[in-house]
Amino acid sequence: MAFLKDKKTRTLIIIMSVLVAIALMISRSYYRSVNNSFDPRVVPARELYTEYNNLAVLNEFEEIFQLLDSIENYYNQYPHYADSYETGVVFNNRAAAYLTMAIHKDSMVIRSKYFDAMSKDTLFHLAEDAVKSAITIYENWMTLYQGKSEDQLDEILNRNFFIGLESYTEEEKEVFKNRRIEEIQTAQLETPRRLSVSYSNLGLIYRNYQEYEMALENYKKAIDLWDQNMDARNNVNLLLGRPKEKRNLIQKMFPPQKEK
Repeated sequence: MAFLKDKKTRTLIIIMSVLVAIALMISRSYYRSVNNSFDPRVVPARELYTEYNNLAVLNEFEEIFQLLDSIENYYNQYPHYADSYETGVVFNNRAAAYLTMAIHKDSMVIRSKYFDAMSKDTLFHLAEDAVKSAITIYENWMTLYQGKSEDQLDEILNRNFFIGLESYTEEEKEVFKNRRIEEIQTAQLETPRRLSVSYSNLGLIYRNYQEYEMALENYKKAIDLWDQNMDARNNVNLLLGRPKEKRNLIQKMFPPQKEK
């Protein structure tokens, strides 16, 4: 390679290599610090959700419910998390699984004797119980946290966030708390959408009960919370005999995220 014989070229390559190495070290240090800032009490619950996504794709319902139970148990160990939005997500995911089985029971192979033996009505009622629990948790969480400033969140977390962190230093506790405040600030934006999805699921349940007024009421609640909830909007259109709305280009490119 003749170009390597040029001193300036060799020097430039060395400098670039050093810069790349430094960048890698900085990025590794950054991601290590980010990971270390997560509350260690609930890291196992977060990790279990990576398995949940795979199971959901495969419709492995028995394992899905076992996993969701495990996730909920991690959160329920600590007062701060027991009624937090994460627990609401668990219940709404349960509801979604029950709904999937109920709606597709005649066409889907359910690899579980326990769930396969259940009637559609039973599955819909289980979904109803789960989604109503999710709604209660989300609404209570929003009452406590929605619209709160960073200082107000700090004050709220000081009440019970540190229970279970007694073995950590004060500095570490502060890091965990600050990270949690950031998560709550993100959840302040996302939880109305999550609640909208729950109301949309409840509307679907009532629609299958043929209780159309109740279905319409819940779909409208879903839209009030998140006007881009296309499932709710089109179910309202269906119930009112109006044409289905088409997703625009932005909605197609950036579809709503699934619950997790």
